Amino acid sequence: MMNFKETFLLYINQLRLYIERPLNIFDTWAAKGRFNWMPDKWYLSLMFRSKMGYWMKWGGAKTFNEKLQWLKVYDRNPLYTKLADKYEVRKYIAEKIGNDYLVPLLGMWEKVDDIDLEKLPKQFVLKCTHDSGSIIICEDKASFDIASAKKKLNKHLSINYYYPSREWPYKSIKPRIIAEQYIEENNKELNDYKFFCFNGNVKFIQVDYDRFTEHHRNIYDMNWKQQPFSIMYSSKQGRKIDTPQNFDQMINVARTLSHGIPHVRVDLYNVSGKIYFGELTFFHGAGFEKFDPPEWDVKIGSLLNIHKF
Repeated sequence: MMNFKETFLLYINQLRLYIERPLNIFDTWAAKGRFNWMPDKWYLSLMFRSKMGYWMKWGGAKTFNEKLQWLKVYDRNPLYTKLADKYEVRKYIAEKIGNDYLVPLLGMWEKVDDIDLEKLPKQFVLKCTHDSGSIIICEDKASFDIASAKKKLNKHLSINYYYPSREWPYKSIKPRIIAEQYIEENNKELNDYKFFCFNGNVKFIQVDYDRFTEHHRNIYDMNWKQQPFSIMYSSKQGRKIDTPQNFDQMINVARTLSHGIPHVRVDLYNVSGKIYFGELTFFHGAGFEKFDPPEWDVKIGSLLNIHKF
């Protein structure tokens, strides 16, 4: 327990941070839902300034992150709600490219208490259908902490994921829980291949690895040449990733799924050449992930045409 002096110094440091960066207060209150009443454009302007350090230019958006905020407000295609729903999107994937690309579904429930652990295999993955970040991996059911898992899922089920970053496709998704087959390759965590698509054209690929230990990312162009920039997470020095098997097929899948959409990130897995669909993401990092070096935010932003709206 802190003594009076330590407590006093803590409050002074917090006060100093608020004085130096007043929008810290906005971050804190927004996380508590205090600004759920605020119109999207106002909210995003303040959140963008707080997260990115500069004011959003609604009339002259140039950076990738600015344009993602712009799309949140002005591109309200109702199809996006279905595509952001981790259960409903499976039907879309089956129609577009076939069931073979889907990770096998083990169950779907509306309440955590309905999950029947006895009917699930030794390994599986649980996730909510209406958000991001609720994934729970079970590598061995014998030691799986189901009570902790249910607590986490209940917490996520109670949150409307639209409010924190105003990613409006999440607003009307019905909260549910799904279980999917656990997939791995040679007992190792899978690389997560994220194809950044603009009007159906893949422009670059981000590969996330070691996500549950020490998260890193490599970014490649269409010729699998590593790019000289990072988005939030850096590449691991000396870590090279080989071109995945059936790379051309992965590109075709991404092109098919992103056709007709101004921008979407198509996430795929590859297990010894077997391609699995991960998810469709319309607002990478909610449009709040910084580029390093920062000029690449503008370069990537030039790929996204918002003038047609």
